[in-house]
Amino acid sequence: MADPSAPVRGQSPSAIDLTAAEGCRHGFPHELFTTLRREAPVFWQAFPEGVAGSEDEGFWVLSKHADVQAANRDTELFSAMDGPSLASNPQMRGRMLVSMDGRDHIRQRQLISAGFTPRMVGQLEEQARRWAVSIIDRALERGTCNFVQDVAYPLPMHMIADVIGIPVEDRPWLFDLTTDFLAAGDPERGLSRAQQLALQARMFEYAQKLGQHKRESPQDDIWTILSTVEVETADGERSQLSQIELDLFFLLLTIAGSETTRNAIALGLLALLEHPDQLETLRREPDAMRPAVEEILRWSSPVSYFARRATRDTKIRGVPIAKGQRITLWYPSANRDEEVFREPFRFDIARTPNPHLAFGGGGAHFCLGANLARREIAILFEELLARTRKIEVLRPPTYSALGIWNPILVVPKEIPVRLA
Repeated sequence: MADPSAPVRGQSPSAIDLTAAEGCRHGFPHELFTTLRREAPVFWQAFPEGVAGSEDEGFWVLSKHADVQAANRDTELFSAMDGPSLASNPQMRGRMLVSMDGRDHIRQRQLISAGFTPRMVGQLEEQARRWAVSIIDRALERGTCNFVQDVAYPLPMHMIADVIGIPVEDRPWLFDLTTDFLAAGDPERGLSRAQQLALQARMFEYAQKLGQHKRESPQDDIWTILSTVEVETADGERSQLSQIELDLFFLLLTIAGSETTRNAIALGLLALLEHPDQLETLRREPDAMRPAVEEILRWSSPVSYFARRATRDTKIRGVPIAKGQRITLWYPSANRDEEVFREPFRFDIARTPNPHLAFGGGGAHFCLGANLARREIAILFEELLARTRKIEVLRPPTYSALGIWNPILVVPKEIPVRLA
């Protein structure tokens, strides 16, 4: 196995192509980013000739912790209006929480936060533990399973469904649809852009029907609140979420709220199995779970990048960035930065301090679901370790390379395990 802490030998930064999906077929390309951090921490990646999906000529790659964190927090200099993806999505510009700046972003964040009352958050933790127990017990009954799809994925999906108030009978269909939509970007799936948009349209249709149902028959769930809530804006006006805002937030919740947590759980399991002494520590010492979750988040870094656009000419480490150019913030690289983390390629559940940027590094766009994701990861592993004495990986894991247009970039697809 190659040493991910070593730069790619014989390859200069100019030869690196982050747009090639095959470079992520076996996981995140840490070796390439080790090279970039050491030799070109502010790196220009041109799009290959003839590539479709973006109107830009290329993008800047930020790989150092300090640069990623600073750019993530400076929404005045680096705008999120074009969304977190490098793909051109003009229909989402300024309409989605992750593609808003300034007052519009504050307004929508206030509206969404209104749904997460203290009582609701308390209920979610109880529900998470019930789901975790039932999911693990079903996996134990089977004996062998795909840990990604059968254990890591159902918990965050059920939690998102609980948050939204999706009827239990609708969930198998919606979970399958979400799985298809998440995997649509993998070139191996061979889905056309039209087919991908059709999947998205089906999700929007369901969100609209659900919202209409909540307005006609209000229930004790967050989607009822989001479909009806009003807040007072800074200029004294009353405001609600529009239909397109609701549709896009439904898409954001079902995808970002499930895929990222699933990936953290799946990659966290692999890391723990590769370090059995640390796994046993978690079995013996419940208090070790809190720092372990932070290390799992650092190690997995489930979001590969977010994109921003420079609002004026600037410089990063002396490198000129022109107004209008796209920059990309690479979180897995920032979380392996040798200047910030001692032995960054060593998995250590007792690591402290652990200033990882798995949730974006703070600022206006800090992940709304960060605390819920932390609790889901902790609860899943608490119940998994309490209910098993042996977890065995049967074959090497496989990955889906989603391509440069998806900020997740690469996800574990199959981890065959035997649970005893």
